[in-house]
Amino acid sequence: PLTDDCPKPLLEVGGRTLIDRHLDALARAGFSDVVINLHYLGDMIRSQVGDGTEYGLNIAFTEESEPLETAGGIRKALALLGDEPFVVVAGDIFTDYDYRRLPRDLGRSLGHLVMVDNPEHHRDGDFVLETNGRLQLANGGEALTFSGIAVYSPALFVGLEDNVPAKLRMLFDAAIPRGLMTGEHFHGEWSDVGTPERLTELDDKLRS
Repeated sequence: PLTDDCPKPLLEVGGRTLIDRHLDALARAGFSDVVINLHYLGDMIRSQVGDGTEYGLNIAFTEESEPLETAGGIRKALALLGDEPFVVVAGDIFTDYDYRRLPRDLGRSLGHLVMVDNPEHHRDGDFVLETNGRLQLANGGEALTFSGIAVYSPALFVGLEDNVPAKLRMLFDAAIPRGLMTGEHFHGEWSDVGTPERLTELDDKLRS
């Protein structure tokens, strides 16, 4: 119900919106150009962040007329993202991750995922992180949870049609068995703020 008239990135924790926290953190890490993908109540986000001046960023927007899922939205934004690897941050998470830690060069990999300990609501995790930094499909192994923070090569999205819904998990499941995805285990603060209860818990924690 909290998102009946407010998109999730504009929910506040500790007196600041989730998206404000992300943009400030990206600016501190040295990023200059940000693309925000909009759909549900997107005009509210556009009004909140403007052109990025107050954050020291240049902000551009893409917009989905219909939901394109996690990979389809990125595919639509590729024209603005360029030919080099780019960072993607889910707008509905909270974290104190330092984006300066992310690799600038993926080598032959198609993506690098930031993994976190499994929260109570996702105890089975997503992928196994090997000691060499490669990701493997779980297959009964001790998996971690994908945080929603990643670096992707544009090549990961080759073959996807524009404006057609597609999920990142489909791309991960194809690339990981080929040894083309790496990861890291982040031990800091992270929450996907997926329920009113988790939002309240995080807000109380930050305010205290």
